[in-house]
Order: sequence, then structure tokens, then C-alpha cells
Amino acid sequence: MFFDLNIRGSSLENNITLARQASEYGWDHINFSYNQNDFQNALDLREGLKDSLDGIISFDYTLEIKSTNINEIRKTANKFRNKASCISVIGGDLKVNRAVLENIKIDVLSRPYLKRYDSGINHILAKEAMRNNVAIELCFEDVLKSYLAPRAKVISNFRDIYALYRKFDFPLILSSRAESIFDIKTTQDFVSVFKQIGLNDDEINEAFSTSKAILEFNENRNEFIFKGVRRVNDEA
Repeated sequence: MFFDLNIRGSSLENNITLARQASEYGWDHINFSYNQNDFQNALDLREGLKDSLDGIISFDYTLEIKSTNINEIRKTANKFRNKASCISVIGGDLKVNRAVLENIKIDVLSRPYLKRYDSGINHILAKEAMRNNVAIELCFEDVLKSYLAPRAKVISNFRDIYALYRKFDFPLILSSRAESIFDIKTTQDFVSVFKQIGLNDDEINEAFSTSKAILEFNENRNEFIFKGVRRVNDEA
């Protein structure tokens, strides 16, 4: 199944248009992403989206935190943890990359390579991602909307992350970060691009499975006492 946890959310009408286009292009589930300033208001759109998209495509919400203030990131994640099916933090700043990968209440470090000459991830941070089960997100938009040398650098950073992923087996997800219908691609085109720049079929399928697993885990997050231990009802 094809899951995209990062389609940029906006108005109700635009969200409906994006979701319908995604469905036509083969996507099974999408998450609309909003930053910390817009997320609460975005929740008010849920019923309208549900009515319009019922039977077309499943959807939910990602809180995408954008900040270089570690305390703000932590407080925002705690505030919205029970309201968001996925919490993601935009990376690029090394101290943000590290803090996010050390925080088990955050699901995704998005674009650790952003505005960097390197991937933003080394073997130490890769181990933290694996240990705390925080996924690294690579965005199709960063390839789609870059050209020449900047695109070559993005692809090089992706390949550096692939190498660490294969060595340390941390969670990896792929998303579009689409903002308009022109950014949404068919699932076949999406997969083909990532295959061309270094991932194989099994790794791409695993990335989609990881996106699904994040949503499933967060549905039951309150039932977990601590990592690996889940509360169950006593029926005896």
C-alpha cells in the first residue's frame, strides 16, 4: 500500500482537490501536514474532509514542527502528541537533528539535509534513530524542485543516508511534500525516481510499510507503558 505522510495542508477545498488527485494516482493514504501555528485550526477541517473523501482515500494529520529552539520543539511535541497521528520536525540544523533523534515522542526527522552541504546524519545519529525508532524522511519535492548542482547535491545526500540506513537499519520514510496537484505524481513515477537514485524495490516497500506502522503505533500509543510493553484489558 502507498502511504504519503507529508502532503502540505491548506484550505478545505485545496485539501479535497489534492486528496482526490492522490487517489487517482494510486495513493491509498495521505497525511495533511501543518505547522505548529496552524495545526489546531486544521483539526476543524476533519469532518468536512471526512464527508468529502469517504470511500475515496483515507487521510489523517501530521504536525510538522519548524523551529531551531529545542525547548519549543519538545513542548510542542508534548502538547500535540495525542492529537496528531504523526509528529515530524524539519531538520537541517545539527542540534535539531540530534535532539529529534533522541526524543521517542517524535516520529520523524524530516529532511535532515535541508540547506546543508552534507546529509545532516552521521553514524552516531543513525544509531540514535535506530535506538529511539525515529524515522528519517526523504522528500520527493527536494528532487522535483531543484536543478543542476543543487539537485545533484540533494541526490548525493540521499545516497549518503541510504548507506547509513543499510548499515544501521533505522526507520526510513519517503514522502512527496506536495503543495499542489502538479506536485503529486503517480505511485509508479514516485517509485521510479527513488529507484533511479539508489533504492531498490524492497527498500521502497519497506519505507511505505514504515509510514503505515507509524500511524498504527500512534493509534495505540496510550496503551504502551513503555517501549515494547503494551497495556491490555484484563478480561478475566
